[in-house]
Amino acid sequence: MGLERAASINDLRLRAKRRIPRFAFDLVDGGAENERNLRRNSEAFEEVELTPRYMMDVSQIDIETTLFGRTFDAPFGMAPIGMLNAFWPGADLTLAKLCKARNIPYVASSAASTTLEQLAEAANGNGWFQLYVSSDADVSEGLIARAEAAGYTTLMVTADVPAAGKRDRDIRNQLAVPFRFTPEVVLQCMAKPRWALTSLRHGIPNVANYADLLQSATSYADVQKTLITPGFTWDDLKALRARWKGKLLVKGILHPQDAEKCVQLGCDGIVVSNHGGRQVAFGPSTIQALPTIADAVAGRMKIILDSGIRRGADIVRAKALGADFAFSGRAFAYGVGAGGQAGAERAFEILQLELIRALGQLGVPSFEDVGPSELSTFR
Repeated sequence: MGLERAASINDLRLRAKRRIPRFAFDLVDGGAENERNLRRNSEAFEEVELTPRYMMDVSQIDIETTLFGRTFDAPFGMAPIGMLNAFWPGADLTLAKLCKARNIPYVASSAASTTLEQLAEAANGNGWFQLYVSSDADVSEGLIARAEAAGYTTLMVTADVPAAGKRDRDIRNQLAVPFRFTPEVVLQCMAKPRWALTSLRHGIPNVANYADLLQSATSYADVQKTLITPGFTWDDLKALRARWKGKLLVKGILHPQDAEKCVQLGCDGIVVSNHGGRQVAFGPSTIQALPTIADAVAGRMKIILDSGIRRGADIVRAKALGADFAFSGRAFAYGVGAGGQAGAERAFEILQLELIRALGQLGVPSFEDVGPSELSTFR
């Protein structure tokens, strides 16, 4: 299937799966334990029904969205994904440049395979920085200082990794950082020659922002120990709010009381997220968690949703339930895995086209006008 025949994000996923060795594909595609949350994140969107209204003038559809004083060309952006260059070589920079060209936000992960400085330059004003709060305060401070110097004005603090997630696929694949070229891995790479040759040109990926600290790492678990801290508390978030002078969001909120605390601490927004189903296999999907959170804090801070978005209509559903904006990580990853830069463009085009058509079919000519009146039922 050529990229022009890819009708959906799932089509891109299937194409990427054929091009990428299993161990690398599973790194991004997989979820926690039995992957219940991974599946529910997408499936739960289908339970949100919207009621079309007809004989409305939808000859012009406006999907521009203003967020934190910036007008973006679409109400969705690229969520942070760590080690994405292992999925497809050069993916980080490809997607950062795409987001700049399409005028949507790009969130650079602390665990990216490319330095935050390089990603800031590629995103060129459209970059946000996602921080994993380290158990070593000096590590976190170093990343924050680098983010400031690189020109990031929005910091996304990830709160939903108090313990390392158990990802069964990674265990079965014996995933290690840096990668160990076991006989099985070598065979998988030989079976995907384009991926292998492209990887040789780009070099073996690692967690670039922690390169000096991770020289002794022998497994992905070792990497995770640097990226998480079980002791991160509301007091620590308060200190981060005082430290960071730009916009600050908290990623990983699923409970309305936690959202309320973020308002009280002066955060500018939250990301309703369960880490794409990669941290825990239990708990609600993000679209299920969204309504009570919106009831608690809508209008007092920006509400962003990620995890599970595979269709443009999913973004409309999130808006109807109270989200101001949406992010997707895997949708863009599948695109770049399916066809490099052209595949990344195709992923954006699919979401954009589906979003525009959904608004037209719904009878709402402007995305920012979508609200609860468009809801039918939520089973």
